[in-house]
Amino acid sequence: MNPQPTNEYAVHLSPPDIAPYKAGNTGTDYVTTLDSGIPGPHVMVTAVVHGNELCGALAMDFFFKQGFKPRQGKLTLAFCNFAAYLSFDPNNPTASRFVEEDFNRLWSEDVLDGPRQSVELVRARQIRPFIAEADFLLDIHSMQHATEALMLAGPLAKGRTLAKATNVPRTVVSDHGHTAGKRMRDYGAFIDPNSPKNALLIECGQHWEKSSEFMAKESMLRFLLHTGTLNQDDVGPHLGDAPPKQVFIEVSGPVTIKTDSFKFAHDYKGLEVIEKAGTVLGYDGDEPVKTTYDHCVLIMPSKRLLKGNSAVRLGRFVES
Repeated sequence: MNPQPTNEYAVHLSPPDIAPYKAGNTGTDYVTTLDSGIPGPHVMVTAVVHGNELCGALAMDFFFKQGFKPRQGKLTLAFCNFAAYLSFDPNNPTASRFVEEDFNRLWSEDVLDGPRQSVELVRARQIRPFIAEADFLLDIHSMQHATEALMLAGPLAKGRTLAKATNVPRTVVSDHGHTAGKRMRDYGAFIDPNSPKNALLIECGQHWEKSSEFMAKESMLRFLLHTGTLNQDDVGPHLGDAPPKQVFIEVSGPVTIKTDSFKFAHDYKGLEVIEKAGTVLGYDGDEPVKTTYDHCVLIMPSKRLLKGNSAVRLGRFVES
């Protein structure tokens, strides 16, 4: 079952036709690897991990139509949960987040190697070898609420360093992910502090706002510039203005929902700063959920308020 929040945002983006990219060149549908023939890292960009998030597909469609080629190493581009994406309906835009389960909560070895089956698990197992081979990953997402873009850099210093080098967006979040399951950006060596492999997950803004398309392209191009996959001549004509100075937020942990009845005290959108510890954010059943420190930043409050899910993540501003 794919429970959905009530949609309150207009759809300003149109999903691009990805049929031309189905065959790819890897033997796996909707996965293409471009090899420069010159030594360099294997870089990967992924889109539509959630089928209702259109901006990543638009960014990759733009890449292919520009005819970019890697200057060094290899570049793999993958439309991940294409089954969900192909079901997108602008009249019911939230319904295509996934087919059977969240593709981005499956990335622990025990789940991937276990007996469970679903549309998303079958696809994750197909994508897994490419993720395991990649040296650098940018996973492109968007958000429920109309808030500014966030780069989710994971809990390690190397993730924050990569986010800083990519240089967009303004706000970088250092976090451990969700209790409900492991994200793709936290798979394998990406989460090993002793490995040079590294990954980022960008939340480009509200799912269907034009700004999310811009940020998806901007972050992809700056990421590929940093990794040396493209050069300044390639990306320069397509970049926006110089990005603002970044700010960094460290997440202390998610608020994981314990009951079937969670309600926020206010209509939080994200990045609100709650000044005082002990402020009630909502109720999990009858239990008040409170901030645990002063100047607490709310990260991505959810509308999918289901038992076991993250209601919101709590963080504080830190030095980079």
